[in-house]
Amino acid sequence: MAALYAIAIGILTAAGIYLLLRERVFTVVLGLTLLSYAVSLFLLGMGRLSIGRPPVIAPGASYADPLPQALVLTAIVIAFGMTAFAVVLALRSLGLTGSDHVDAAGQPEAHDGHSAAGGNTGHAADKEPRP
Repeated sequence: MAALYAIAIGILTAAGIYLLLRERVFTVVLGLTLLSYAVSLFLLGMGRLSIGRPPVIAPGASYADPLPQALVLTAIVIAFGMTAFAVVLALRSLGLTGSDHVDAAGQPEAHDGHSAAGGNTGHAADKEPRP
């Protein structure tokens, strides 16, 4: 069971990192979400989840450690806030640049080095030398 749990965490982590390296903002947000799920599962697994034990200390009884559950709950809340912030940031970037590429510079560029609007891109290579 522990091997299956470790494989699931590994798959979530690998998929999250793969999506983080994509060039569209939506897939980056999905990658962050998958990574947060992997971290939550990792924290829960490190707490040695015990079934059938009381969560509160009773005299002379073994109990389940409530700290991993508290850490996972905190991680879920932080991941939700981070995802909401990333989505708002992505929507703002889409509104300003008109593109959902992660590395968008504000204007789509044509293949000849000039922007689609017809102006220079502002790079030093675009400027003609003065006589």
